[in-house]
Amino acid sequence: MNQWFYLTDLDYTLLRSDQSVGAYTREVWNRCVEKGAKLSIATARSLTGVTKLLDGLKLKEPMIVLDGVMIARSDGEILHLSAIDRELGDAIIEAAFKATGSYPLLVALRENEDRECFVYPKKRNPFQEALIKTFHNDRRVMDVEDLRAYARNLKLVYLGEEADMRRLEDRLLETFGDRIETKLSEDPYIHCWFLTVLHPHGDKAHALKRLEELEGMDAAHTTVFGDSHNDLGLFETAGRKIAVKNAIDELKAKADVVLPWSNDEEGVAKFLAGEILNEKTMG
Repeated sequence: MNQWFYLTDLDYTLLRSDQSVGAYTREVWNRCVEKGAKLSIATARSLTGVTKLLDGLKLKEPMIVLDGVMIARSDGEILHLSAIDRELGDAIIEAAFKATGSYPLLVALRENEDRECFVYPKKRNPFQEALIKTFHNDRRVMDVEDLRAYARNLKLVYLGEEADMRRLEDRLLETFGDRIETKLSEDPYIHCWFLTVLHPHGDKAHALKRLEELEGMDAAHTTVFGDSHNDLGLFETAGRKIAVKNAIDELKAKADVVLPWSNDEEGVAKFLAGEILNEKTMG
């Protein structure tokens, strides 16, 4: 039996550009799992968001979610968590507010329970307004006048123009150093830049190492698929790195394989069908 562990990013990698799972991808994924292959997800999306989005996929293995802050099973069981505590969270919020006059989107676990919440400031910039509309009356979303950190903060997300986000990133790293991890990336859906502030071990690379321990897998037998900046850590850690055709050039340069298919051509599924199911795939 194939001994590889396969881990794929979602947006613009496994998902099509309309954020859907293609019928071919669903069919191939489930057949691979039924055959005994270990397939999983590494994404910036939340656990709840992932399980809803991937309804119909067999998700037997633990998943990396929220950029690597959390490893969890599809039933909601949290296996590993790298969260920012209340004191540091409040200090980040205060420092960023002094620098920019704005508050972040705060993703946290509710007090005394393992349920996600998304806390927005009442006063929002246009990019935050655009993002909040994508939640479609999600009950996890709250807005508050005076935004403060929770006991377990999964990530703080700032949205804005690239130059502003780069300046804020520099300021936060200068202030907090190795107490935080930052990820700066362009959002393909609402055309702005995201600055995500995480626990220093709350990234995909650290989460992959922990997941390999949980799964009893050697890093040399881990295959990852990606398309963008937040997959660079995975590509530096995994045994085999595969970029979809539409990936950024920086990621392609680090890849062992660049697929001849894009996410909209369901490239990940075509690779899995060839390697695991021994099926020929059409270009």
